Formats: sequence, C-alpha cells, structure tokens
Amino acid sequence: MEFPVHDTCAGIYIHIPFCIRKCAYCDFLSAPAGKEERERYLVCLNQELFEVCRKMEAAGQAVSTIYFGGGTPSILSGGQILQLMDTLKAGAQILPGAEITLEMNPGTVTEEKLECFQKAGINRLSIGAQSFQEEELKLLGRIHSAEDFMKAYKMARSIGFSNISLDLMSGLPGQSLECWQKNLETAVCLNPEHISAYSLIIEEGTPFYDRYGVSWSEENEELDRQMYEATKEILAKAGYLRYEISNYAKPGYESRHNTSYWTGVPYYGCGLGASSLIKRPEGWFRTRNQTKLLAYFQNFEKKEASKAECVKKKEFKADFAKNGGFKADSAKNGGFEAGTETCFEEEVLLTRQERMEEFMFLGLRLTRGIDIRRFEAEFGQKFDPVYGDCVRELIYDGLMQQNGDRLALTDRGLDLSNYSYEKIYLKKIFALKNFCFETGRETFYEKWKKTDQENFSAAQSGLPAVPSGKTAGGGGCFVRPVCRNLSALLS
Repeated sequence: MEFPVHDTCAGIYIHIPFCIRKCAYCDFLSAPAGKEERERYLVCLNQELFEVCRKMEAAGQAVSTIYFGGGTPSILSGGQILQLMDTLKAGAQILPGAEITLEMNPGTVTEEKLECFQKAGINRLSIGAQSFQEEELKLLGRIHSAEDFMKAYKMARSIGFSNISLDLMSGLPGQSLECWQKNLETAVCLNPEHISAYSLIIEEGTPFYDRYGVSWSEENEELDRQMYEATKEILAKAGYLRYEISNYAKPGYESRHNTSYWTGVPYYGCGLGASSLIKRPEGWFRTRNQTKLLAYFQNFEKKEASKAECVKKKEFKADFAKNGGFKADSAKNGGFEAGTETCFEEEVLLTRQERMEEFMFLGLRLTRGIDIRRFEAEFGQKFDPVYGDCVRELIYDGLMQQNGDRLALTDRGLDLSNYSYEKIYLKKIFALKNFCFETGRETFYEKWKKTDQENFSAAQSGLPAVPSGKTAGGGGCFVRPVCRNLSALLS
C-alpha cells in the first residue's frame, strides 16, 4: 500500500515476555516464568486486548496485521494462543487476508501445537534459527539444536504453513566468513519465503557484554563487512529481494507488519513493555506499557476488582459497559478511569517535526525509500524547504537517488545508513547554532548543548541505527528520534 490509510486500519503487536532460558546476547524484555505467572499474565493480556478492540471500534479501525513477539510466544500452549485470537476475533474487525505472525523457537513446538496455531489463524511463522552450527547455537545460549530446527521447520511445512521467515545472526564471536556463508546457503536450501539477517550487537547488561564487551565488535568490523556483503550476494542469487536494511523476501512475502512500522501505519502494542503509535484527535502519540510485571498485573487486576464492585452495587453504568469497563474520555486518553493508574509507563505526543523525522529515518530503511508526495500530503508542507539541501548533498555524495517523486538510499547509502541519517541531523544542529548566533542567542544555544549533551554528542559521533530487530512494536523497544529537544526547538 503506497499511502497507508491511517484512519481505517491499524496493526496489533502482542508481547509474550516469557522464555525457557534467556539467551546470552538478548536484552529484550523477557525472562523465564512459571505456569501460574504465565496464566496470570494471559488473563491481564486478554483484558488489554479486549480494551484495544473497543478503542479500534470507536476509531473505526480494522486490524490489518497481528504480530506475536517476545520473548518466546511459542512457549504458550496452542489453546492459549487460540484464546488470545478468539478475543481479537470477537472484538475487532480483522481484515480478510490479514497477516498474522507468531515468533517461534524451534525448541518449543510440537505438531499438535502447530496445528492449534494454524487453527487460531496464524498464517506466518518467524522462526529464530540464528545459526545451523551446533557450536554457535551453544555459544548464543539457544535451547534448540540444528536438528530441532530442521524437525520443527519440516513439521510446519507438512501442516501447511506457506509463509515462513527465518532469523539468522552474523558477526558472532569466533564465527568465520565460511561458517556464515554456510548458514546462508543452508537457509536458501530450505526455501523460506523470508530471511532476516542481522549482525550481532553486544548490548550492555547481557552475558555477552560481560564476556566480550563492546570492543569486540569494533575490532572485527572488517570481517563483519565481509559477512554483510556475502549476505547480499548469496540471497540475491537465490531470488530474495532486499526490501529493508536487514530483511530479504521472495516477491510478495515482505513482512507487512514490520513494513507498517517503517511507513507510519498506527499500531497498538499489548502486553508488558509493548509500544504503540496511536492517532487521536489531539495528534499522534507514542506510548509504552508498564515494563514491571507486577505493575502490569496490578493495573488490570485493580480494574477488574473495580468492575466487580460496580456490578455488586448495581452501579454498572451503561457507558461503563459500552466502553468495555472504562469511560469514553478514559478510552480516548488511553488509560483507566480517573484516579486509577494508567497502563502506560510513558506517553509522548509527537511534534510535527518529530513525525517528519520519523517519516524520513524509518522510511529510508526501506530500499524503495519514501514518497515526496506522501510527505507533503501527510504534513501539509513542501518537502524541499525541510530536507531539500540535505537530499541534494546525499545525492551528490552517491548515498541517495531520486526517481520522480521517490527518494531512496543507494546501496552505498544503505551500507552507510548511520552516516546518511547523521548528516541530516547535524544539518539541523548547525541550523540551530547559526540561528542562535545570528539572533544574539548564543547563551540559549550553549544552554541547550549543556542540557542535551548526550544527544548532541551522539549526533556528533554518528547516530545509532534504528533498531532493526524488535522495531517499534517490539517489547521494550521504543523507537523515537534522537535529539528530541532539538526537534521541539525547530518545530
């Protein structure tokens, strides 16, 4: 869809924060949990899904995509996934042909469970293979073996899943170029519809960080670059189209849910730490749910107790029932009744400038790039005065190309995407500096630098890439532009 219909459709992300064992590289919001804790979580999650359905109904929105992420969603039983999907089917209008994805760990599935997933309406599996080498799987702390993966993949195919994505990870400690090429060739032989190929990023707070530190990646940049080039070459020869920095698909099998993140389609994040992009009468909001499990439980359990008390006293008002247990103004504001805690840990009204920046930096992750006409229609603003100079510089540098109204990064621009984004941000910083000094507001600029030094330094040294794995809807992954204060100042 070239111009997403913001007012009529939205995606839903459902976060399952549980896993059998935390992987050595993982910094996502996930952890092992017992049966009782999982069941308690699902009761609250069903309540949240019910409320989201009510909000979508009030907004006149249908569901275009659903994504179960984690953690390990496949740790749940088939019956539990059925229950969650039944809640959505009963409360929301799910578009015919909607893409419904479930992330799957090969070590957590059985034939019976896969059949239940299919019965529930799951039509796309995203399987975390990561590697086909036993030594690498052990290094990563994965619970599955290469044999487990092959068994699970064949089961999924025999049951009838015709849209399967594989996750692979390069740049592992001790991994050779030959081993990575072998992983890619094995994946190609399996003939999945989609392959996500990520380079390992060692995050603080993980066992990998304690073991290797961040310097390991920096010391192996050349090998990482060779693996990156091998990925493009091997997958292209096998007929996979690169449609995003780290994602490859057969024609027509691009991830529609993740593409919605990169193209600005609204989505509702449900579950612990899940993020949302919601359009309300007041504007566009990014929200993030509670990230503490007990607080998440208490929000919904307190609300359920309040509802039960209302029923007991026969004071269950019509508007309370009609809006699924919360008043209309509460629903509009994305929280609970006045006087109770909100499910959101964070809620930010995006400025117009921030939305324009997200349009650019998320849209340019896609190889098809962004459409200038859509930018102008979306923001009621001519494109050239905002980004024209930066675009011309990037085209001159060979990092961007223009075809009519469409702008996209070149192959070299995608390879140096951090630099491309940095150039646009630094342009804005220098514009602010020049404005301040030309208008005698040097102290204002120095004060801004001091109060936002962290963001200023980040922009000077090179911006980090927008997360390519758990993007905006992922558990705990809250996508927002760098230099927020600068955005407000220039809006």
